[in-house]
This record gives sequence, C-alpha cells and structure tokens, in this order.
Amino acid sequence: MIHDYLPISRTDMNIRGWKQCDFVYVVGDAYVDHPSFGHAIISRLLEAHGYKVGIIAQPDWKDKKSIQVLGEPRLGFLVSGGNMDSMVNHYSVSKKRRQQDAYTPGGVMGKRPDYATTVYCNLIRSVYKNTPVIIGGIEASLRRFAHYDYWSDRLKHSILIDSQADLISYGMGEKSIVEIADALNSGIDIKDITFIEGTVYKASSLESVYDYKSLPSYDSMKADKLEYAKSYYVQYSNTDPFLGKRLVEPYKDNLFVVQNPPSKPLSEEEMDFTYDLPYMRNYHPSYEEQGGIPAVREVKFSLINNRGCFGACSFCALTFHQGRIIQARSHNSLIDEAKKLTEEPDFKGYIHDVGGPTADFRYPACEKQTTKGACSNRQCLFPEPCKNLRADHSDYIELLRKLRNLPKVKKVFIRSGIRFDYVLADPGKKFLKELCEHHVSGQLKVAPEHVADKVLSKMGKPQNQVYRQFVKEYNEMNVRIGKKQFLVPYLMSSHPGSGLHEAIELAEYLRDLGYMPEQVQDFYPTPSTISTCMYYTGHDPRTMEKVYVPTNPHEKAMQRALIQYRNPKNYDLVVEALKQAGRTDLIGFDKKCLIRPKTGGPKSNMDGKNGKYNGNMRKAEASSQEGQKNRKKKTIRNVHKKAAK
Repeated sequence: MIHDYLPISRTDMNIRGWKQCDFVYVVGDAYVDHPSFGHAIISRLLEAHGYKVGIIAQPDWKDKKSIQVLGEPRLGFLVSGGNMDSMVNHYSVSKKRRQQDAYTPGGVMGKRPDYATTVYCNLIRSVYKNTPVIIGGIEASLRRFAHYDYWSDRLKHSILIDSQADLISYGMGEKSIVEIADALNSGIDIKDITFIEGTVYKASSLESVYDYKSLPSYDSMKADKLEYAKSYYVQYSNTDPFLGKRLVEPYKDNLFVVQNPPSKPLSEEEMDFTYDLPYMRNYHPSYEEQGGIPAVREVKFSLINNRGCFGACSFCALTFHQGRIIQARSHNSLIDEAKKLTEEPDFKGYIHDVGGPTADFRYPACEKQTTKGACSNRQCLFPEPCKNLRADHSDYIELLRKLRNLPKVKKVFIRSGIRFDYVLADPGKKFLKELCEHHVSGQLKVAPEHVADKVLSKMGKPQNQVYRQFVKEYNEMNVRIGKKQFLVPYLMSSHPGSGLHEAIELAEYLRDLGYMPEQVQDFYPTPSTISTCMYYTGHDPRTMEKVYVPTNPHEKAMQRALIQYRNPKNYDLVVEALKQAGRTDLIGFDKKCLIRPKTGGPKSNMDGKNGKYNGNMRKAEASSQEGQKNRKKKTIRNVHKKAAK
C-alpha cells in the first residue's frame, strides 16, 4: 500500500497503476487527509478494506468535465457536502453571505454551491445516468427525511429525492459504507441494497418492507405544521441503534423514503482502527500556494477522544447524527497519536484539545445503553441527572495524566465543551481540581446558553441554579489552588421560548456578574433539531405544547442587543426593548439599571441631542484611560468577574 494522499488526478492513478477507481468521493471541502474530516475517514476506511478510492474536492458544479476527471468509478460515487452543512457554511443566521470558508484553500468563499450535496449529485446524474450514487455527511444525514429549510423558509423533501441519489449512509457511516461497498462488489444492484443498518433508500411499494412505523406523508406535513411536529418526534425517538424502528415517509406516485434503523455504535477496537488509519494528517500539498486550509489549524494538534453525546441539547443535531451512546478510543490509541503530533516540526509542546462533542464523556451514560440502548422516554441529564447515570471522570483523568507526561508535551488543554452538570454529578469531585490545575489556559469555555429556566427547559439544559453552583465551585477551586482563571460562557438569544422578558432576565444576570460578552449566538434553525421544529411549528414536539417563537428580525435584534446592552451601538434597541417589555425601571442612574437615559439633567452621561458622552464623562473617561495605561494587564471584560449570587 502506498502511504500518500489518495489520487486526485489521472496522473495520481497512473502512479498507483490504477485504470479505474472503485469509488470516486466528491466532497464540498478541500481534500484534507485528517481524521477530523469525514471524507478522510470514509475514504481511508474503504482503502483499508481493499477498495480504490479517488477524491474530487470542490468540483466546478457548472462544468460537467469537473466530475469526469477520474473517470467513471467501478462501483459508485460517494458524495458529501463537507464537514458543515453547505448553507450554514455560506450564510449567517441573518442569511447574510459569510466572508470566509475555512474549508477552502486560502479561506476563499464561493468554491462550493448552495445545497452542495444535491447540486453535486445532479451534476453526476447529468453525465453518469446509471452509476450508483451514495450520499453521506452531515448535510445528507440531517436532511434524510422531509425537513424545514430555514434558508428557503419551507418544508423540503428528503434529500434523497431532490438529489437523485440512490442511497444515504446516515450518521457517522463507517459500518454502513463498508457493507454498501461489499454488497456492490458482490454484484448486488444498488436498488436491491435495502437491508443495511444506517441507510435510507427509496421504494415504489412497501411489499418487502417489514416491521416499520409510518410517518405522516409529505403532503400532509406541508399542509399542517403539527403533522410535521408529530413526524419529527417519531424520528427523534427512533435514533437509537438498539431500539430504533424502521421508518417510512410516503410521497406521491407510490414513492416512499425508507430509513433502516441506525448502525450499531463502534466498539473501542473499531474506534481505534478508524483513527489509526494511515492519514497524512494535513491538507493536500496542491493547496500550499493558495494559502492552505484554515480549518486544519484548529485540529492539527488536537485529539478526537470520543463521539456521541447523551447531553441531548434541543438545538444540537448530535442526537440525530451521532446518537446518544458514547464511543471512545483506548488510551493507547490516543497516546500513539499524541506521540505522532510531538514529532511534527511545528509542534510547540501544546496539545490543544482532547475532546469530542462533549470532552468529558468517556463512557455510555449507563451500563444498559451498551446492550439495550438509550431510553426513548427520558434523557440522561435533563431535567436532572438520571439516577442510573454513571458520572465518573476517573478514566478521563488517567488519560489526561498520561498525555501530559509524554516527552515534548508542555501542556494539554481541553477546548471542547464540558458538561458542567455532569462535572457536578461526579461524586468524586476530582475532575474539577484536575481541570483547573492543568487543563485551562486562563479561560474555560462553558455553555449555560441562558439563565431563564423557562428558556432552558426548551433548550434541554439544566436549570440556572446548576450553572450557578458550577460557577461557585469553579471559583472556589481556583482560589484554593491559587490561580486566577475565568469562565467564558456561551450565550444564545432568540431561542424558542425566549421573549423580551427572558432576554431582560439574562441581561440583568450579566449586569450582576459584571460581564459583557463579545459575541452572542442568535439561535440558528438548522435541519433536524428539536429547536428548529419548535421554530417552524410553534410547538414543542415532545409535548405538543405551544411555544413562543421570536421570528421577527427586529425582535431578534432587540434580544441580541439586550445581551450586549453596554455596547453604544445597541442603545436605541435596548431602550425600545425595555419600553416594550414595560421595564423602564432599568433605564436610569441606579446601579441596577442597564442603561442611562439620553436626557436627564446634570446626572446624565449622555447629551440629549445625539447620545454622545457629555464633557464630565469625557474627563472621567480620560482619567480612567490614563489609569489603564499604567496597568500591566488589561481587564478581561468578556469573562466572569464575579461569582454568581
């Protein structure tokens, strides 16, 4: 086996002595042969099973020749939009075009189309009418059934229909893609591959489909949003590989989209095999002159520790894509990879992350999950930790100690999210000390998301008192070990359930903390999450209760402005929000007020005419600025400065 990048041209194929590829992988990202990129894992896994795989990265979707550079594959095309949904990659939540694509050479935007998976498949079909096309990756996985599409603001078909693909390999795909390859290689027609777990296919009748649940038809969901809410929750409740049922979504003209149950989780040995494959661990050298691939910088010196998440936040697609059962690599596999990192010429002694969807999950939530699956009628952590939860960080602590004791390693950081409620649930309480002493670089990022319990319940997050307890214990621990370290909380505005009153509650909490976030994430309705279902239907699919949903762009702007109420640019929006909510008591000179009035006599810090600071405030500011110049270190304003009360 040649240890090199997989072929991207006929010349590369000739060097390997290939006349034809078994599979051609078409991907919306640039070609990066690193296990943080889905196309690298799938292509290397197929190679390890004896298949010849070529890569066409970011083809020109307006030119049929771009899809023909490697010729027709013997078994089929594999298509993925990339590591991100192409629409999330292209547009902000306000639907404005982003300026950079971190997965493209030099960060250049515009090298992939909108709805990339569908466009690439249609391009392939325009040239190769009968060649099997299998789609996968996050874009296909989350659009496998009819789904609300935020960017077009409508309910769209299953991507299997619009793309003209034959099969979806959904989820992480390692098991299903090998089974698909073996079936095709044995001579089975793609239309007869209906039996593989972790796949979705089209059927013209249900005569040979057994033991299934029927979802509402596409037409009925399009006519009634509540039908979509019901359908979505059935889908969500059948994402477990042990308990999940086969699902059927009817369309017109005797067309059915059939989803087989999810693939079984990978064992530790299978995880190790997947991540120990001979990756080149970098972007293809042909991109060097164009500035390389920015996304590589974020993962080059990081280790993927696990996959899956039993946190089940409503706005996260992980349950739908990776599932709730944790799958982790062995210590030996991670240590071997870490040793390879230390041999890189630009390694500076720092491992940036040992993580995954949630860094501190090393086990399934309970013993039952490994053989009987995750409960379909309850969550592991929400609304409070299950009595059967195995909250134990001992194995993760041992792993981190081994990694930081490696030669050439100065520091091992944890940059993936940690679940603060899981940390608190650990009766040993050893992890928090270990974390603060060794694995925080001055600031620890956590995700409370909000403080209003009404909103948190819709988010699937623990009550605010749990986060307050974590803040208290984190601060106490840092005092005990003699370190000055801060928390950087991720916050979200305009999530379903959040009105102006809840946004003001969050603003008051930030006021009391003395905290001003530099960035705020406005809720982004991405395909196949509970929160997106709430956004589209106005109902919580778990209970079918009505939910208040802020959809008006102006109200969303007010909610976002309230979180950053100190920013002068937000002044008018904050005033409007406070007046609309009947909270003008927060406009004034008292320390509990969020903002001062523009007019108000000698105590006002604003000129009534144009909102600029008056002369007295300018003098005070100048004095303050002079004092700051003499300080050795600037005050960190985007972190917690006070303990939560």
